[in-house]
Amino acid sequence: MSLSQQRRFPRRRNSVGASRDFVTGVLIEWELHPLVEDMKLCVSELATNALVHGAPPGREFCVGLHRGEELVRLEVRDSGPGRPTVQQPGDDACSGRGLRLVNELADDFGVDDHVVGKTVWLSFKIPAASTLPSRARE
Repeated sequence: MSLSQQRRFPRRRNSVGASRDFVTGVLIEWELHPLVEDMKLCVSELATNALVHGAPPGREFCVGLHRGEELVRLEVRDSGPGRPTVQQPGDDACSGRGLRLVNELADDFGVDDHVVGKTVWLSFKIPAASTLPSRARE
């Protein structure tokens, strides 16, 4: 089984919440309730990074979810330059922890460069059927 959904979001602050709602809706539709909270947090971080660092004014960013047999992949693509890296901020730093947190929550993490922009992706293992809600096992 392979499923895929994606949506584009404008470069606006409310797009972070809209991307969370999109991811939540897709995961519920796919009956992957145990992944909702972690993936919602992760898409918030990646969408915020796309807005602040990746999507130039007037451009959009794209959020995609791809489900295979064992993994769900979350992708955020933008058209901006640069390559995000996991930082080691000091104790008094007000930012710089987002990708570190995302890297800890996801089972895998990476960045694919494109001629224009990049895709930051995360993958999450799909929980065994025994951990899914009963209606998902029917």
